[in-house]
Amino acid sequence: MNKNEKTFFPLFEFAVNRAGVGIHAIDRNGRTVIYNDKMKAIEGLELEEVGDRSILELFNFDQEESTLLKVLQSGQEQLNVKQTYWNRKGTEITTINDTYPVFHEGELIGAVEIARDITALEKFVLHPLRKNSEPATFSQIIATSDEMKTVISTARKAAVTNLPVLLVGESGTGKDLIAESIHNESTNSNGPYYTFFGHQSDATIIDRLDEDLNMSKPFTLFCERIDLLSISLQQKLFSFLKDSERHGRQFIASIGDDPVELIAKGTLLKELYYFFASFTIRITPLRKRKMDILPFVNSYLARRKERYGTSLEGITTEVEQVFLQYDWPGNMRELEFLLDEVSSLATMESVITYDMLPLHFRLKSDSLTETSTQATDFIVQPEKELMPLDRYLKEAEEYYLLKAMKIHDENITKTAQALGMSRQNLQYRLRKLKNGR
Repeated sequence: MNKNEKTFFPLFEFAVNRAGVGIHAIDRNGRTVIYNDKMKAIEGLELEEVGDRSILELFNFDQEESTLLKVLQSGQEQLNVKQTYWNRKGTEITTINDTYPVFHEGELIGAVEIARDITALEKFVLHPLRKNSEPATFSQIIATSDEMKTVISTARKAAVTNLPVLLVGESGTGKDLIAESIHNESTNSNGPYYTFFGHQSDATIIDRLDEDLNMSKPFTLFCERIDLLSISLQQKLFSFLKDSERHGRQFIASIGDDPVELIAKGTLLKELYYFFASFTIRITPLRKRKMDILPFVNSYLARRKERYGTSLEGITTEVEQVFLQYDWPGNMRELEFLLDEVSSLATMESVITYDMLPLHFRLKSDSLTETSTQATDFIVQPEKELMPLDRYLKEAEEYYLLKAMKIHDENITKTAQALGMSRQNLQYRLRKLKNGR
């Protein structure tokens, strides 16, 4: 390295790490080569964690594709793209990205992404409208099981007392709906309802709460996933809440795991837990209260029929069996997304049959029942109604890839080698198929 290079690299590193935007650069294989301090703050990761992992190993792009990978594969820039995703720690991130391909002597050598963190900028907002565009109330929450009846009963008491409330439950169990239902049944129901999203990237996020909330009026503040905040920000939040306590203000928080375990692991501030612990409501995961599944399905289909005039009214016994045997790791949210996907493709059907379920779900659940997709399902038969070509190709590809993964014990590297494709390409295709894109 010559003298100029020795001078250049420290200057380059200083400039990149002092930039007010996140910078993430990957090489042609999807490996990280630049990951500046701002990007670390946005995504809550360290360079050592990014290391030798590909984008798809680090992040979950639930409903979207990675803009970095899209640019790397297409060679076309993507400007001003909003992207929501989750890192390996389960933290939700929303950014506006400008992503550029990088060429050297006419050859694509990588991609660079410049990200602006709008999760921090929109740190708490009025609770967004859900699909039914109606305020959440306890009457809308399915509570057939004893577990959910207890949750609703306790939540109603919390609404009357106006004391702080802590909601404990896995992702997708409906903590946000319960929080809003408490608000709508409390004396604060005429006041504004705010959601504060726990995020680790902005050190001033708590300091600015005072400026953005109208502190002279009653309101409800729902602090979603406080366990995702750094301990220093949790300490600031605790101080803010203590200073803001007065009659007419309702404070609700949620966490994703048992508070005692989170405190022991050092991810939840003990004082913050005690502040919210007046009413601690634990929401049981769906796999442990499966008697709520069918009532939820029936309620969903009835609401959709009333709203959109659809013909779907129920599910077959076969689908009931699959639903009741599946563990639903994404809880009610996963079930609702599945019903969304099925309903959007239905035409004149009156019931949901097994064949109408998305292939990715059938393959996940085929070990639970005797029914599973076979290769012969893709043979064109004169007596069998033809499906649209796009759907046929998508399902055939998904079947082939997932079966190949099963043969190789879910090992990405071995499967990619067997299929003659790159590991990154296989991960990208599996993620894309999983999300129904």
